[in-house]
Amino acid sequence: MSHVNVKLLTPPEQFGIVEPGIYRSDMLHPLHFPFIKHINFKTVVMLSPEIPNRVTSNLMEEGGMKMVHLGMATWKPTQPSTWRPVSEELIKEGLELILNSDTHPVLIMCTSGIHETGTLVGCLRKLEGWNFSSIITEYRAYAGTKARYVNEQFIELFDLDLVTLPVSLPNWLIDQQDMLAEEQAEQEAKLLTQN
Repeated sequence: MSHVNVKLLTPPEQFGIVEPGIYRSDMLHPLHFPFIKHINFKTVVMLSPEIPNRVTSNLMEEGGMKMVHLGMATWKPTQPSTWRPVSEELIKEGLELILNSDTHPVLIMCTSGIHETGTLVGCLRKLEGWNFSSIITEYRAYAGTKARYVNEQFIELFDLDLVTLPVSLPNWLIDQQDMLAEEQAEQEAKLLTQN
């Protein structure tokens, strides 16, 4: 009888597929490394100001992953207290980065995988044209009992006009935009024929 050596792949607890080429996660630990290596991420976007531990940084270097630490770049310790759970700059830069297909496959992560990551994904959904109820349902599915009303409010009030879409948009977003434009044109034509 031969023994087959099966290596288990363990994803991070908050891991998920956002869209083709875009993934989300909480902070990585050595247990998750075989799983993460399997996906061959090109870019890792860190949204929390915390610095990943040395072991995680080494994994990224060895795997040829580019680490973009937006959380550190946009965090301001002297920033006056505000109701906003994250900065508009963090979400704007995060969206512009993850919507650039040249960065794909990209992993978005923060310490918990809930707050900054959930807010960024919620703003992406808003940009995609999701209704607010569906955005909040997805946010709460990941956040569970740790959901924060201020994150939901931030998503609702975030100004999409701040975001400059990159030249290299992913095909799924182009397709979504085309479908929404067609749907809107059909609705307008229907209204004109009724008048």
